[in-house]
Amino acid sequence: MVRIRLQRRGKRGYATYRVVVADGHAPIKGKFLVDLGHYNPHTDAFEVDAAAVQEWISKGAHPSDTVHNLLIKHNVIKGEKRMLWHPKPVKAEATPAA
Repeated sequence: MVRIRLQRRGKRGYATYRVVVADGHAPIKGKFLVDLGHYNPHTDAFEVDAAAVQEWISKGAHPSDTVHNLLIKHNVIKGEKRMLWHPKPVKAEATPAA
C-alpha cells in the first residue's frame, strides 16, 4: 500500500519533517516516491502541493493519521480528524473487605 507520511529530518532535539509518498513497507528514512512538502512542528509551518496530494489520494494513497489531521487542519482535504490516542480506562476503586 502506498502511504502519504512524514519523514523525519533535522537535528537531534529539533525535528522537521518532509511530507512524502512512500511504500507502506519502506523504512521511515528509506526510499520514497515523491516529496510533497514539509512540516515544521516548532513554527507550525506546513506547506504541501495540494494538487499533488489530491492526485495521490485519488490514485489510492492513504495518508497516515498525523498527515491526515494536518491536511484537514490546513484545509487541503475535507473530513473528520482521526483520534491519535485513546485515554486509559479508569479502573473502579476496590471496596475494602469487611
